Amino acid sequence: MNSGILLVDKPQGMTSHDVVARIRRLAGTRKVGHAGTLDPMATGLLLLGVESSTRLLHHLVGLDKEYLATVRLGWATTTDDAEGEPLDAAPKASVAAITRDQVLERMARLTGVIDQVPSAVSAVKVAGKRAYQRVREGETVELAARTVTVSAFDLLDVRQGDGWLDLDVRVACSSGTYVRALARDLGADLGVGGHLTALRRTRIGRFDVAEAGALEGLDVAAARLAPAEAARRALPAITVDADAVRDLRHGKRIAPPSGPDIAEPSAAGPIAAIGPGDVLVAIVERRGPQLKVVTGFPAEEGA
Repeated sequence: MNSGILLVDKPQGMTSHDVVARIRRLAGTRKVGHAGTLDPMATGLLLLGVESSTRLLHHLVGLDKEYLATVRLGWATTTDDAEGEPLDAAPKASVAAITRDQVLERMARLTGVIDQVPSAVSAVKVAGKRAYQRVREGETVELAARTVTVSAFDLLDVRQGDGWLDLDVRVACSSGTYVRALARDLGADLGVGGHLTALRRTRIGRFDVAEAGALEGLDVAAARLAPAEAARRALPAITVDADAVRDLRHGKRIAPPSGPDIAEPSAAGPIAAIGPGDVLVAIVERRGPQLKVVTGFPAEEGA
């Protein structure tokens, strides 16, 4: 099995690890990993690396994300989503009195650069252990707020029920943003409580769920996105010649190639070095006037 990145449309009810386990069987290799989890309740885009492309996942985790979600106003839950225990419900009259303008005003407050406290049952590590594991063991977990960016929090539809109000929303955000926490905070700000009842990840960086294959019956070899193409979508890219390929594979620093196909000299951070035959050779970073390998890819896995 050649190296590559897989775009999978995760079904509801499975953990991200369940998907990894299934792909390991389909691909016939243990070398499979994912670039960011989805809760079992959630569906949508999951990026997986196979063979040496697992080394590329580190550079995909931090890409921005986009989601479609449903927020139910009327009560909060212990997990900020529908899988948790419901907390005290707000009076039905209070929920019925909420207007669309009030919702839009509160959503605007949660848009932009904000400080967000992750859900207690998130995958955030506390003293080396996941927060959700500590909660399951009966501990009370209080997580510190973190700065995230919500670039879009759009209201798509509103449905009124008996004691509840459902909001269909679109969220575009930085990596590390919890949509469950947005639902919780929106409900709290409106004074009626809120939680997430549906979540679908539709985009990670320049990878879209429309390109993803269903897990059931997935042809791993046919669905594989070549490492060079995946890297090119996520990072600035340069083309290097055969001599530079040899040097990079020996861990040597190289001078940046000249010509139009090169990242701007001022570019900071990782750059994908693509060799002849559209092979991903390495992820490099600038060190003064040279490029230094930060992640190398073996020749037999690049094609």
